Amino acid sequence: MAWGTELWDQFENLDKHTQWGIDFLERYAKFVKERLEIEQTYAKQLRNLVKKYCPKRSKDDEPRFSSCLSFYSILNELNDYAGQREVVAEEMGHNVYGELMRYSQDLKSERKHHLQEGRKAQQYLDQCWKHMDNSKKKFERECKEAEKSQISYDRLDNDINATKSEVEKAKSQLYLRTHSADESKNEYAAQLQNFNGEQWKHFNVAIPQIFKNLQDMDERRTVKLGETYRSFADVERRVVPIISKCLEGMVTAAKAVDQRKDSAIVVESFKSGFEPPGDFPFEDYSQNLSRTGSDNTISTPKNEGVVKPDPKHSISKAAKNKLWLFGKKPKAPSLEDFSHLPPEQRRKRLQARIDELSKELQKEVDQRDALNKMKDVYEKNPQMGDPQSLQPKISETMCNMEKLRSEIHKNEEWVKGNGTDSLIRLFSPPSSSPLLSPEGSYTDDPSQEHRSPPHQPDPRQAHQPDEFDDEFDDDDPLPVLGHCKALYSFDGQNEGTLLMKEDDVLYIIEEDKGDGWTRARKQSGEEGYVPTSYVEIAMEKNSKGAVTYI
Repeated sequence: MAWGTELWDQFENLDKHTQWGIDFLERYAKFVKERLEIEQTYAKQLRNLVKKYCPKRSKDDEPRFSSCLSFYSILNELNDYAGQREVVAEEMGHNVYGELMRYSQDLKSERKHHLQEGRKAQQYLDQCWKHMDNSKKKFERECKEAEKSQISYDRLDNDINATKSEVEKAKSQLYLRTHSADESKNEYAAQLQNFNGEQWKHFNVAIPQIFKNLQDMDERRTVKLGETYRSFADVERRVVPIISKCLEGMVTAAKAVDQRKDSAIVVESFKSGFEPPGDFPFEDYSQNLSRTGSDNTISTPKNEGVVKPDPKHSISKAAKNKLWLFGKKPKAPSLEDFSHLPPEQRRKRLQARIDELSKELQKEVDQRDALNKMKDVYEKNPQMGDPQSLQPKISETMCNMEKLRSEIHKNEEWVKGNGTDSLIRLFSPPSSSPLLSPEGSYTDDPSQEHRSPPHQPDPRQAHQPDEFDDEFDDDDPLPVLGHCKALYSFDGQNEGTLLMKEDDVLYIIEEDKGDGWTRARKQSGEEGYVPTSYVEIAMEKNSKGAVTYI
């Protein structure tokens, strides 16, 4: 079945189908590539295995046992087997993968050419239709104008009060309009005839030929896939005889193992040639001693007791370092700002991180400069590449630079606050991590006023219940000492803290005691602690004077 006649109106679907065909071919090519990479890795690992277990001594030092010789023969055969796997990978890469990638590029070029021809034909037909439609609309306008002129002329001709000049003028106008309508009619008829002819050529000649070319291309792609499927199997089948010989060699080596021969070699290697020792004779040392019994009685000394050596008791050494129940003692959790370390160590760690981030930032800057130079070259020489194709990479590089600058700024702020941060603890026992006190400063610049504070309290650190829970249980509310305005938003997720938004106005019921926190109350009556550096505080005159804290 021909695409040109059966699918004359399915240009977009054929566009998608041919693209799918090329994508499928490239997907199969990717499969072949991964398969040959597996073969290469497998062959490499086999060769490393053979190298690991091959004898490293001279032949004179090698044992002559048949089991060892057979094992070395198996290693040689396995090395040859690895070579055949390399042959499989090489032929797959050249005969299958390489051929598929070259053919894929050819298909892309051919498909692009056919689709461009189809779009040009469609654009030309649309242009013809547009000319025809414009001439049709012009003919319609001219006819309406001629009708208006006819009505005007008839009205003046029947009007006895109309002058002769007015009638002549209306008659002349009618003639001009009628003549224009006739010309528009002829132009519309010509454009319509031309469009009908071009439309017939489009759907009966141009499009069928283009679709036929696309059909031939797609069928050739299908045939090519079948050929590469067969080549994929042929590559494996060509090495099967050699692999079979390798396996047969391994079987032969296994059959060559002879236990009697190996036993004979052991005897030949370690036999001394001496005869086994005979019985030891009895030696009598009591001939010169006086006998209390019969002379014919041979008395032998009796062992009155055997002194047994003291057994050696092995004394185990005590472990120097005690281990925890399930292994080593776990390390303290490492925080991002290294606040669990002493000040000097923390400063060094933060400075090292800043240096590392600075190097990464410099790399991104160099990459941005290189991309900008390349973009300038493309703009001056468009044939070398599209400048807009580099814009996504440039934008990504700029985004990475902003992230790195933000990280560097954050770590620099931590370094600046290192002297005081190590002394502050928020509602936590001595073993917990230190809390970073906010150090944001007020500025008159509106663009800087609403920035997030440089250090926000760690939400993972909760307060001690004995310090605050009892205070919130008081029945009598605390008196108002002043009021404050929130400079930043605070989530207040920890127990005992108060949620506030930027520009919220709160009542002060307890001043900062040096820990960086102020107790406040909302107009709704809700109370809690907020960071002192997050608010602008104004105390009442009757308390401690009008003092403002930022």
